[in-house]
Amino acid sequence: MPSLPQFLPAWIRHYPRHHLAADLSAGIIVTILVLPQSLAYALLAGLPPQAGLYVATFPVIAYALFGSSMVQAVGPVAITAIMTYSVLSPLVAPGTPEYATLAATLSLFSGLLLLAFGALRLGFLSQLLSRPVVSGFISGSAILIVFSQLKHLVGIELSATNVWNALVALPEQLGHMNRWTLLIGFASLLTLGFARLWLQDLLVKIGLRQGSAAFLVRLIPLLVVAVATLLVVGLDLDRQAGVAVVGSIREGLPGINLFLPDAQSIRLLAIPALLMALIGMVQNIAMAQALAIRRQERINPNGELLGLGAANVVAAFYGGMPVGGGVSRSAVNVSAGAETPLASIVAALAMLLVVAGFAPLFARLPLAVLASSIMVAAVSMIDLRALKQAWNYDRADAAALLGTGFGVIALGLENGIALGILLSLATLLLRASTPHIAVIGRIPDSEHFRNVERHGVETIPGVLLLRIDESLFFGNLSAVESRLTLELNKAPQTQDVVLIMNAVNRVDTTAMEVLNDLNRDLGGRHIRLHLAEIKGPVQDRLQRSPLWPALSGQVFLSVNDAFETLRQQQGQLEPEASDA
Repeated sequence: MPSLPQFLPAWIRHYPRHHLAADLSAGIIVTILVLPQSLAYALLAGLPPQAGLYVATFPVIAYALFGSSMVQAVGPVAITAIMTYSVLSPLVAPGTPEYATLAATLSLFSGLLLLAFGALRLGFLSQLLSRPVVSGFISGSAILIVFSQLKHLVGIELSATNVWNALVALPEQLGHMNRWTLLIGFASLLTLGFARLWLQDLLVKIGLRQGSAAFLVRLIPLLVVAVATLLVVGLDLDRQAGVAVVGSIREGLPGINLFLPDAQSIRLLAIPALLMALIGMVQNIAMAQALAIRRQERINPNGELLGLGAANVVAAFYGGMPVGGGVSRSAVNVSAGAETPLASIVAALAMLLVVAGFAPLFARLPLAVLASSIMVAAVSMIDLRALKQAWNYDRADAAALLGTGFGVIALGLENGIALGILLSLATLLLRASTPHIAVIGRIPDSEHFRNVERHGVETIPGVLLLRIDESLFFGNLSAVESRLTLELNKAPQTQDVVLIMNAVNRVDTTAMEVLNDLNRDLGGRHIRLHLAEIKGPVQDRLQRSPLWPALSGQVFLSVNDAFETLRQQQGQLEPEASDA
């Protein structure tokens, strides 16, 4: 079947074999580390705990086949779990068959909507998130992860819903810490941190090859899990000392549950499913973009929508719980050394084995070990380098980065993403509404024109050459008019104004009308308005406007043509030099 490979994803058809060991180990590590998380999010959604395990199998494979991110990890996540509970609990009692049916229906609807968004190529909406905003989102999310795992690390109860409340509640709970949990948690944290930061270099120095050293480092989390579990079993710490463990997990594989939603379900869940799809789309693409930036890769936003949509449709029939791109899961996946979606497929197959019969082996796995693994992975995703670079290069981008990060921390992931989009739009509008405008002159003995404030240039008395470095639209016309008025007040003998438009990609209707009014007003002051270096598509539109036949001056192909023509008209034999 020679055409068969064409139906497979590109990462399968061109799979680099040297990534195989990393993907296999990462898949196994992710399976172990996300096991209690899957159970917890199912309970948070008001569903049986095993539902979290079921949707960590075939839905994960669906995303791996249709998504575009190399290391994004999909599964049950906090946002979709909370949204599921908040939407369905007012309708039916959690834990009932009706509740499970509605949860599956919600997953189906949101999945179909995401597939439609992908098919309609609406992934461009993700471009509203600039790189600084994405960096702020992932850094803020990483801090949330650290605080969310703190209660498991030290063995206390923190019911706070955000970082600030957690900081307030933490001192009150310090006296209730479980000493054995604290010991296991911090020992795991130090071991995993040492392995991540220094172990590989140490192994290389003692003679191991780079690849072998990296593989051994990735096995450290497995070793920590095994040692901690044996310690709990050997000393009976969960029963005698109150160390929190995963607990019993129901065994057995479920069947595929095919169903058709009724009219009432469609009416009740249409709007909530749309909201869940929109939030899932932004969060998934934002996370995938952040991971791609860190790995110097690119994603296809429409492919992300298709992948997440396929995952939710499969989850509707196998597990019955909406899924999304998990921050913690992706952090663990990256930290474990995943290179391609094969790691997710391995994780899904390994989870199937766990569900089928190996779940009891993890029943006494201490939660503190899992918390330390997730925290180490999350800390590595806090991008201080991006903040420093943005601060040195563009303070507006740095403000967007910090605003998004603190928004995620203070307001949560959903509102943090919304704040990131608003900051992206605000930054874009701010820059577009305050265009760079320069008075220019000619570099002596050349045809090059530069800013009079930066270079020693030739100018013509009575001629104002004004370069506008932005498209003209209703939002920035005031700035253009103000700058022109300022320059005319500084040079009241001006007879010709030349607008250089080589950076203008579009002139909207309002801008065209303002230019027409400006042409008329300048004409009343005996000042001619000229245009130079207009781009073809812009000129095509202006030729159909009232401005074109009414223009008091000329349209020049180049700034140099305008300079020479107006110099001759002004009767200047030698231009005066301006060394501003």
